[in-house]
Amino acid sequence: MARVLITGAAGFLGSHLCDRFIAEGFDVVGMDNLITGDLKNIEHLFKLKQFEFYEHDVSKFIHVPGKLDYILHFASPASPIDYLKIPIQTLKVGSLGTHNCLGLALEKGARILVASTSEVYGDPHVHPQTEEYWGNVNPVGPRGVYDEAKRFQEAMTMAYHTFHGLETRIVRIFNTYGPRMRLNDGRVLPAFIGQALRGEDLTVFGDGSQTRSFCYVDDLVEGIYRLLMSDYAQPVNVGNPDEITIGDFAEEIIKLTGTNQKVIYKDLPKDDPTQRQPDITKAREILGWEPKFSRAEGLKLTYEYFKSLPEDELYKKEHKDFKKYSRH
Repeated sequence: MARVLITGAAGFLGSHLCDRFIAEGFDVVGMDNLITGDLKNIEHLFKLKQFEFYEHDVSKFIHVPGKLDYILHFASPASPIDYLKIPIQTLKVGSLGTHNCLGLALEKGARILVASTSEVYGDPHVHPQTEEYWGNVNPVGPRGVYDEAKRFQEAMTMAYHTFHGLETRIVRIFNTYGPRMRLNDGRVLPAFIGQALRGEDLTVFGDGSQTRSFCYVDDLVEGIYRLLMSDYAQPVNVGNPDEITIGDFAEEIIKLTGTNQKVIYKDLPKDDPTQRQPDITKAREILGWEPKFSRAEGLKLTYEYFKSLPEDELYKKEHKDFKKYSRH
């Protein structure tokens, strides 16, 4: 039976990947230091003999006994509220953590897929964004700790591929949503739904004309699985090209939730991208993949998940103690 290591296993995407690989018949080793992940996302897996879990920071040396056939490196803060609070840890997991995972893959003879992001494109001058576009990133701006960590991660991965002949895959993930997102993680979709559920006005930063393209998590996981099993080593965009302005998206959330809140506008954060839309030509041609869930379908499922959360979750502020992770 094939065995896969998934870093960031207790996070939003990592936990869904654990589910998928167990469903595919893999033995799954989950790893997470729980800095942004939550064991509640994977507690349903602990009773399974196909699943084991290590609480560990991948920025430190990684040891996993036994064989590994695949590694999926998804350990990283992924929302602004996180990487602005723990900038050094964000840089370390993208650099040291990636180096450690690549070294482990080389030792085990495993194929590795690393999770990159559309943020490598920065505030793009090319629209939609193709994999050949090199990006427009401010390396010393507030978002630089995340953007440049991911860009370095891609460079390190390709170096291991070309120098060591390691089997590597790189997925560039665009905005993704679905059950198990943290309600207060600062990203636009859970922020809007949380405000609607609490009866608050919806906050749009900027004038609402900036765009995003939202992909439902099940579609994303399918694309990642196909990329891992493909023979393609260059980066591949995986996301939903159905683009919408943030202003229109706020109105969709108000309609979905049946609330009558107003939309209020605040200043746009520094270096916030004005456009996000993936060109998924490569994913279609190489992987035979494209998203199946419409935004209406995905939003309904996600809204039902958030509605099912206990009331204290709805009003809870982020409670993670980031201080112990940011001393060095």
